[in-house]
Amino acid sequence: MSLKFEVMQKNKKFRLILTVITLLILGSCGPVVISSRLGNPPPPWFYPNRLEMVRYVYFPEHHFYYDLSFRTYLYLDGGIWVRRKVLPPRYRNLDLRRSKYERVKGYRGDNIRQYHQENNANRGRSNRNTPRSNRNTTRRSG
Repeated sequence: MSLKFEVMQKNKKFRLILTVITLLILGSCGPVVISSRLGNPPPPWFYPNRLEMVRYVYFPEHHFYYDLSFRTYLYLDGGIWVRRKVLPPRYRNLDLRRSKYERVKGYRGDNIRQYHQENNANRGRSNRNTPRSNRNTTRRSG
């Protein structure tokens, strides 16, 4: 009877150790990205350090978005927002792993134009929405 008890104790210890090791391995696997489309991992430049519930990522230095749900880039082309699987040639030399990006939290809609106008249109290079009287009108003299 005691031999059977010893074997059961060893099995319990073994199972406990195996469970702990399994949990440690799974815990160190890295981030989890939740997406509506299974089977397509996020792009290599997007590596969150925690659970992320975002649809869009914005690149403020380059003024374009990436849609994690549809795996497409959204950018202005001739004043119109377009959605493409690859970036146009003007962005060819970008290393997105080194580019600054922001997670667009709290917006999961389809109208990125409206979101951009409300949140990012007046950032960076453009002064299109600034009234003409407020623009810098000084000129250099000769």
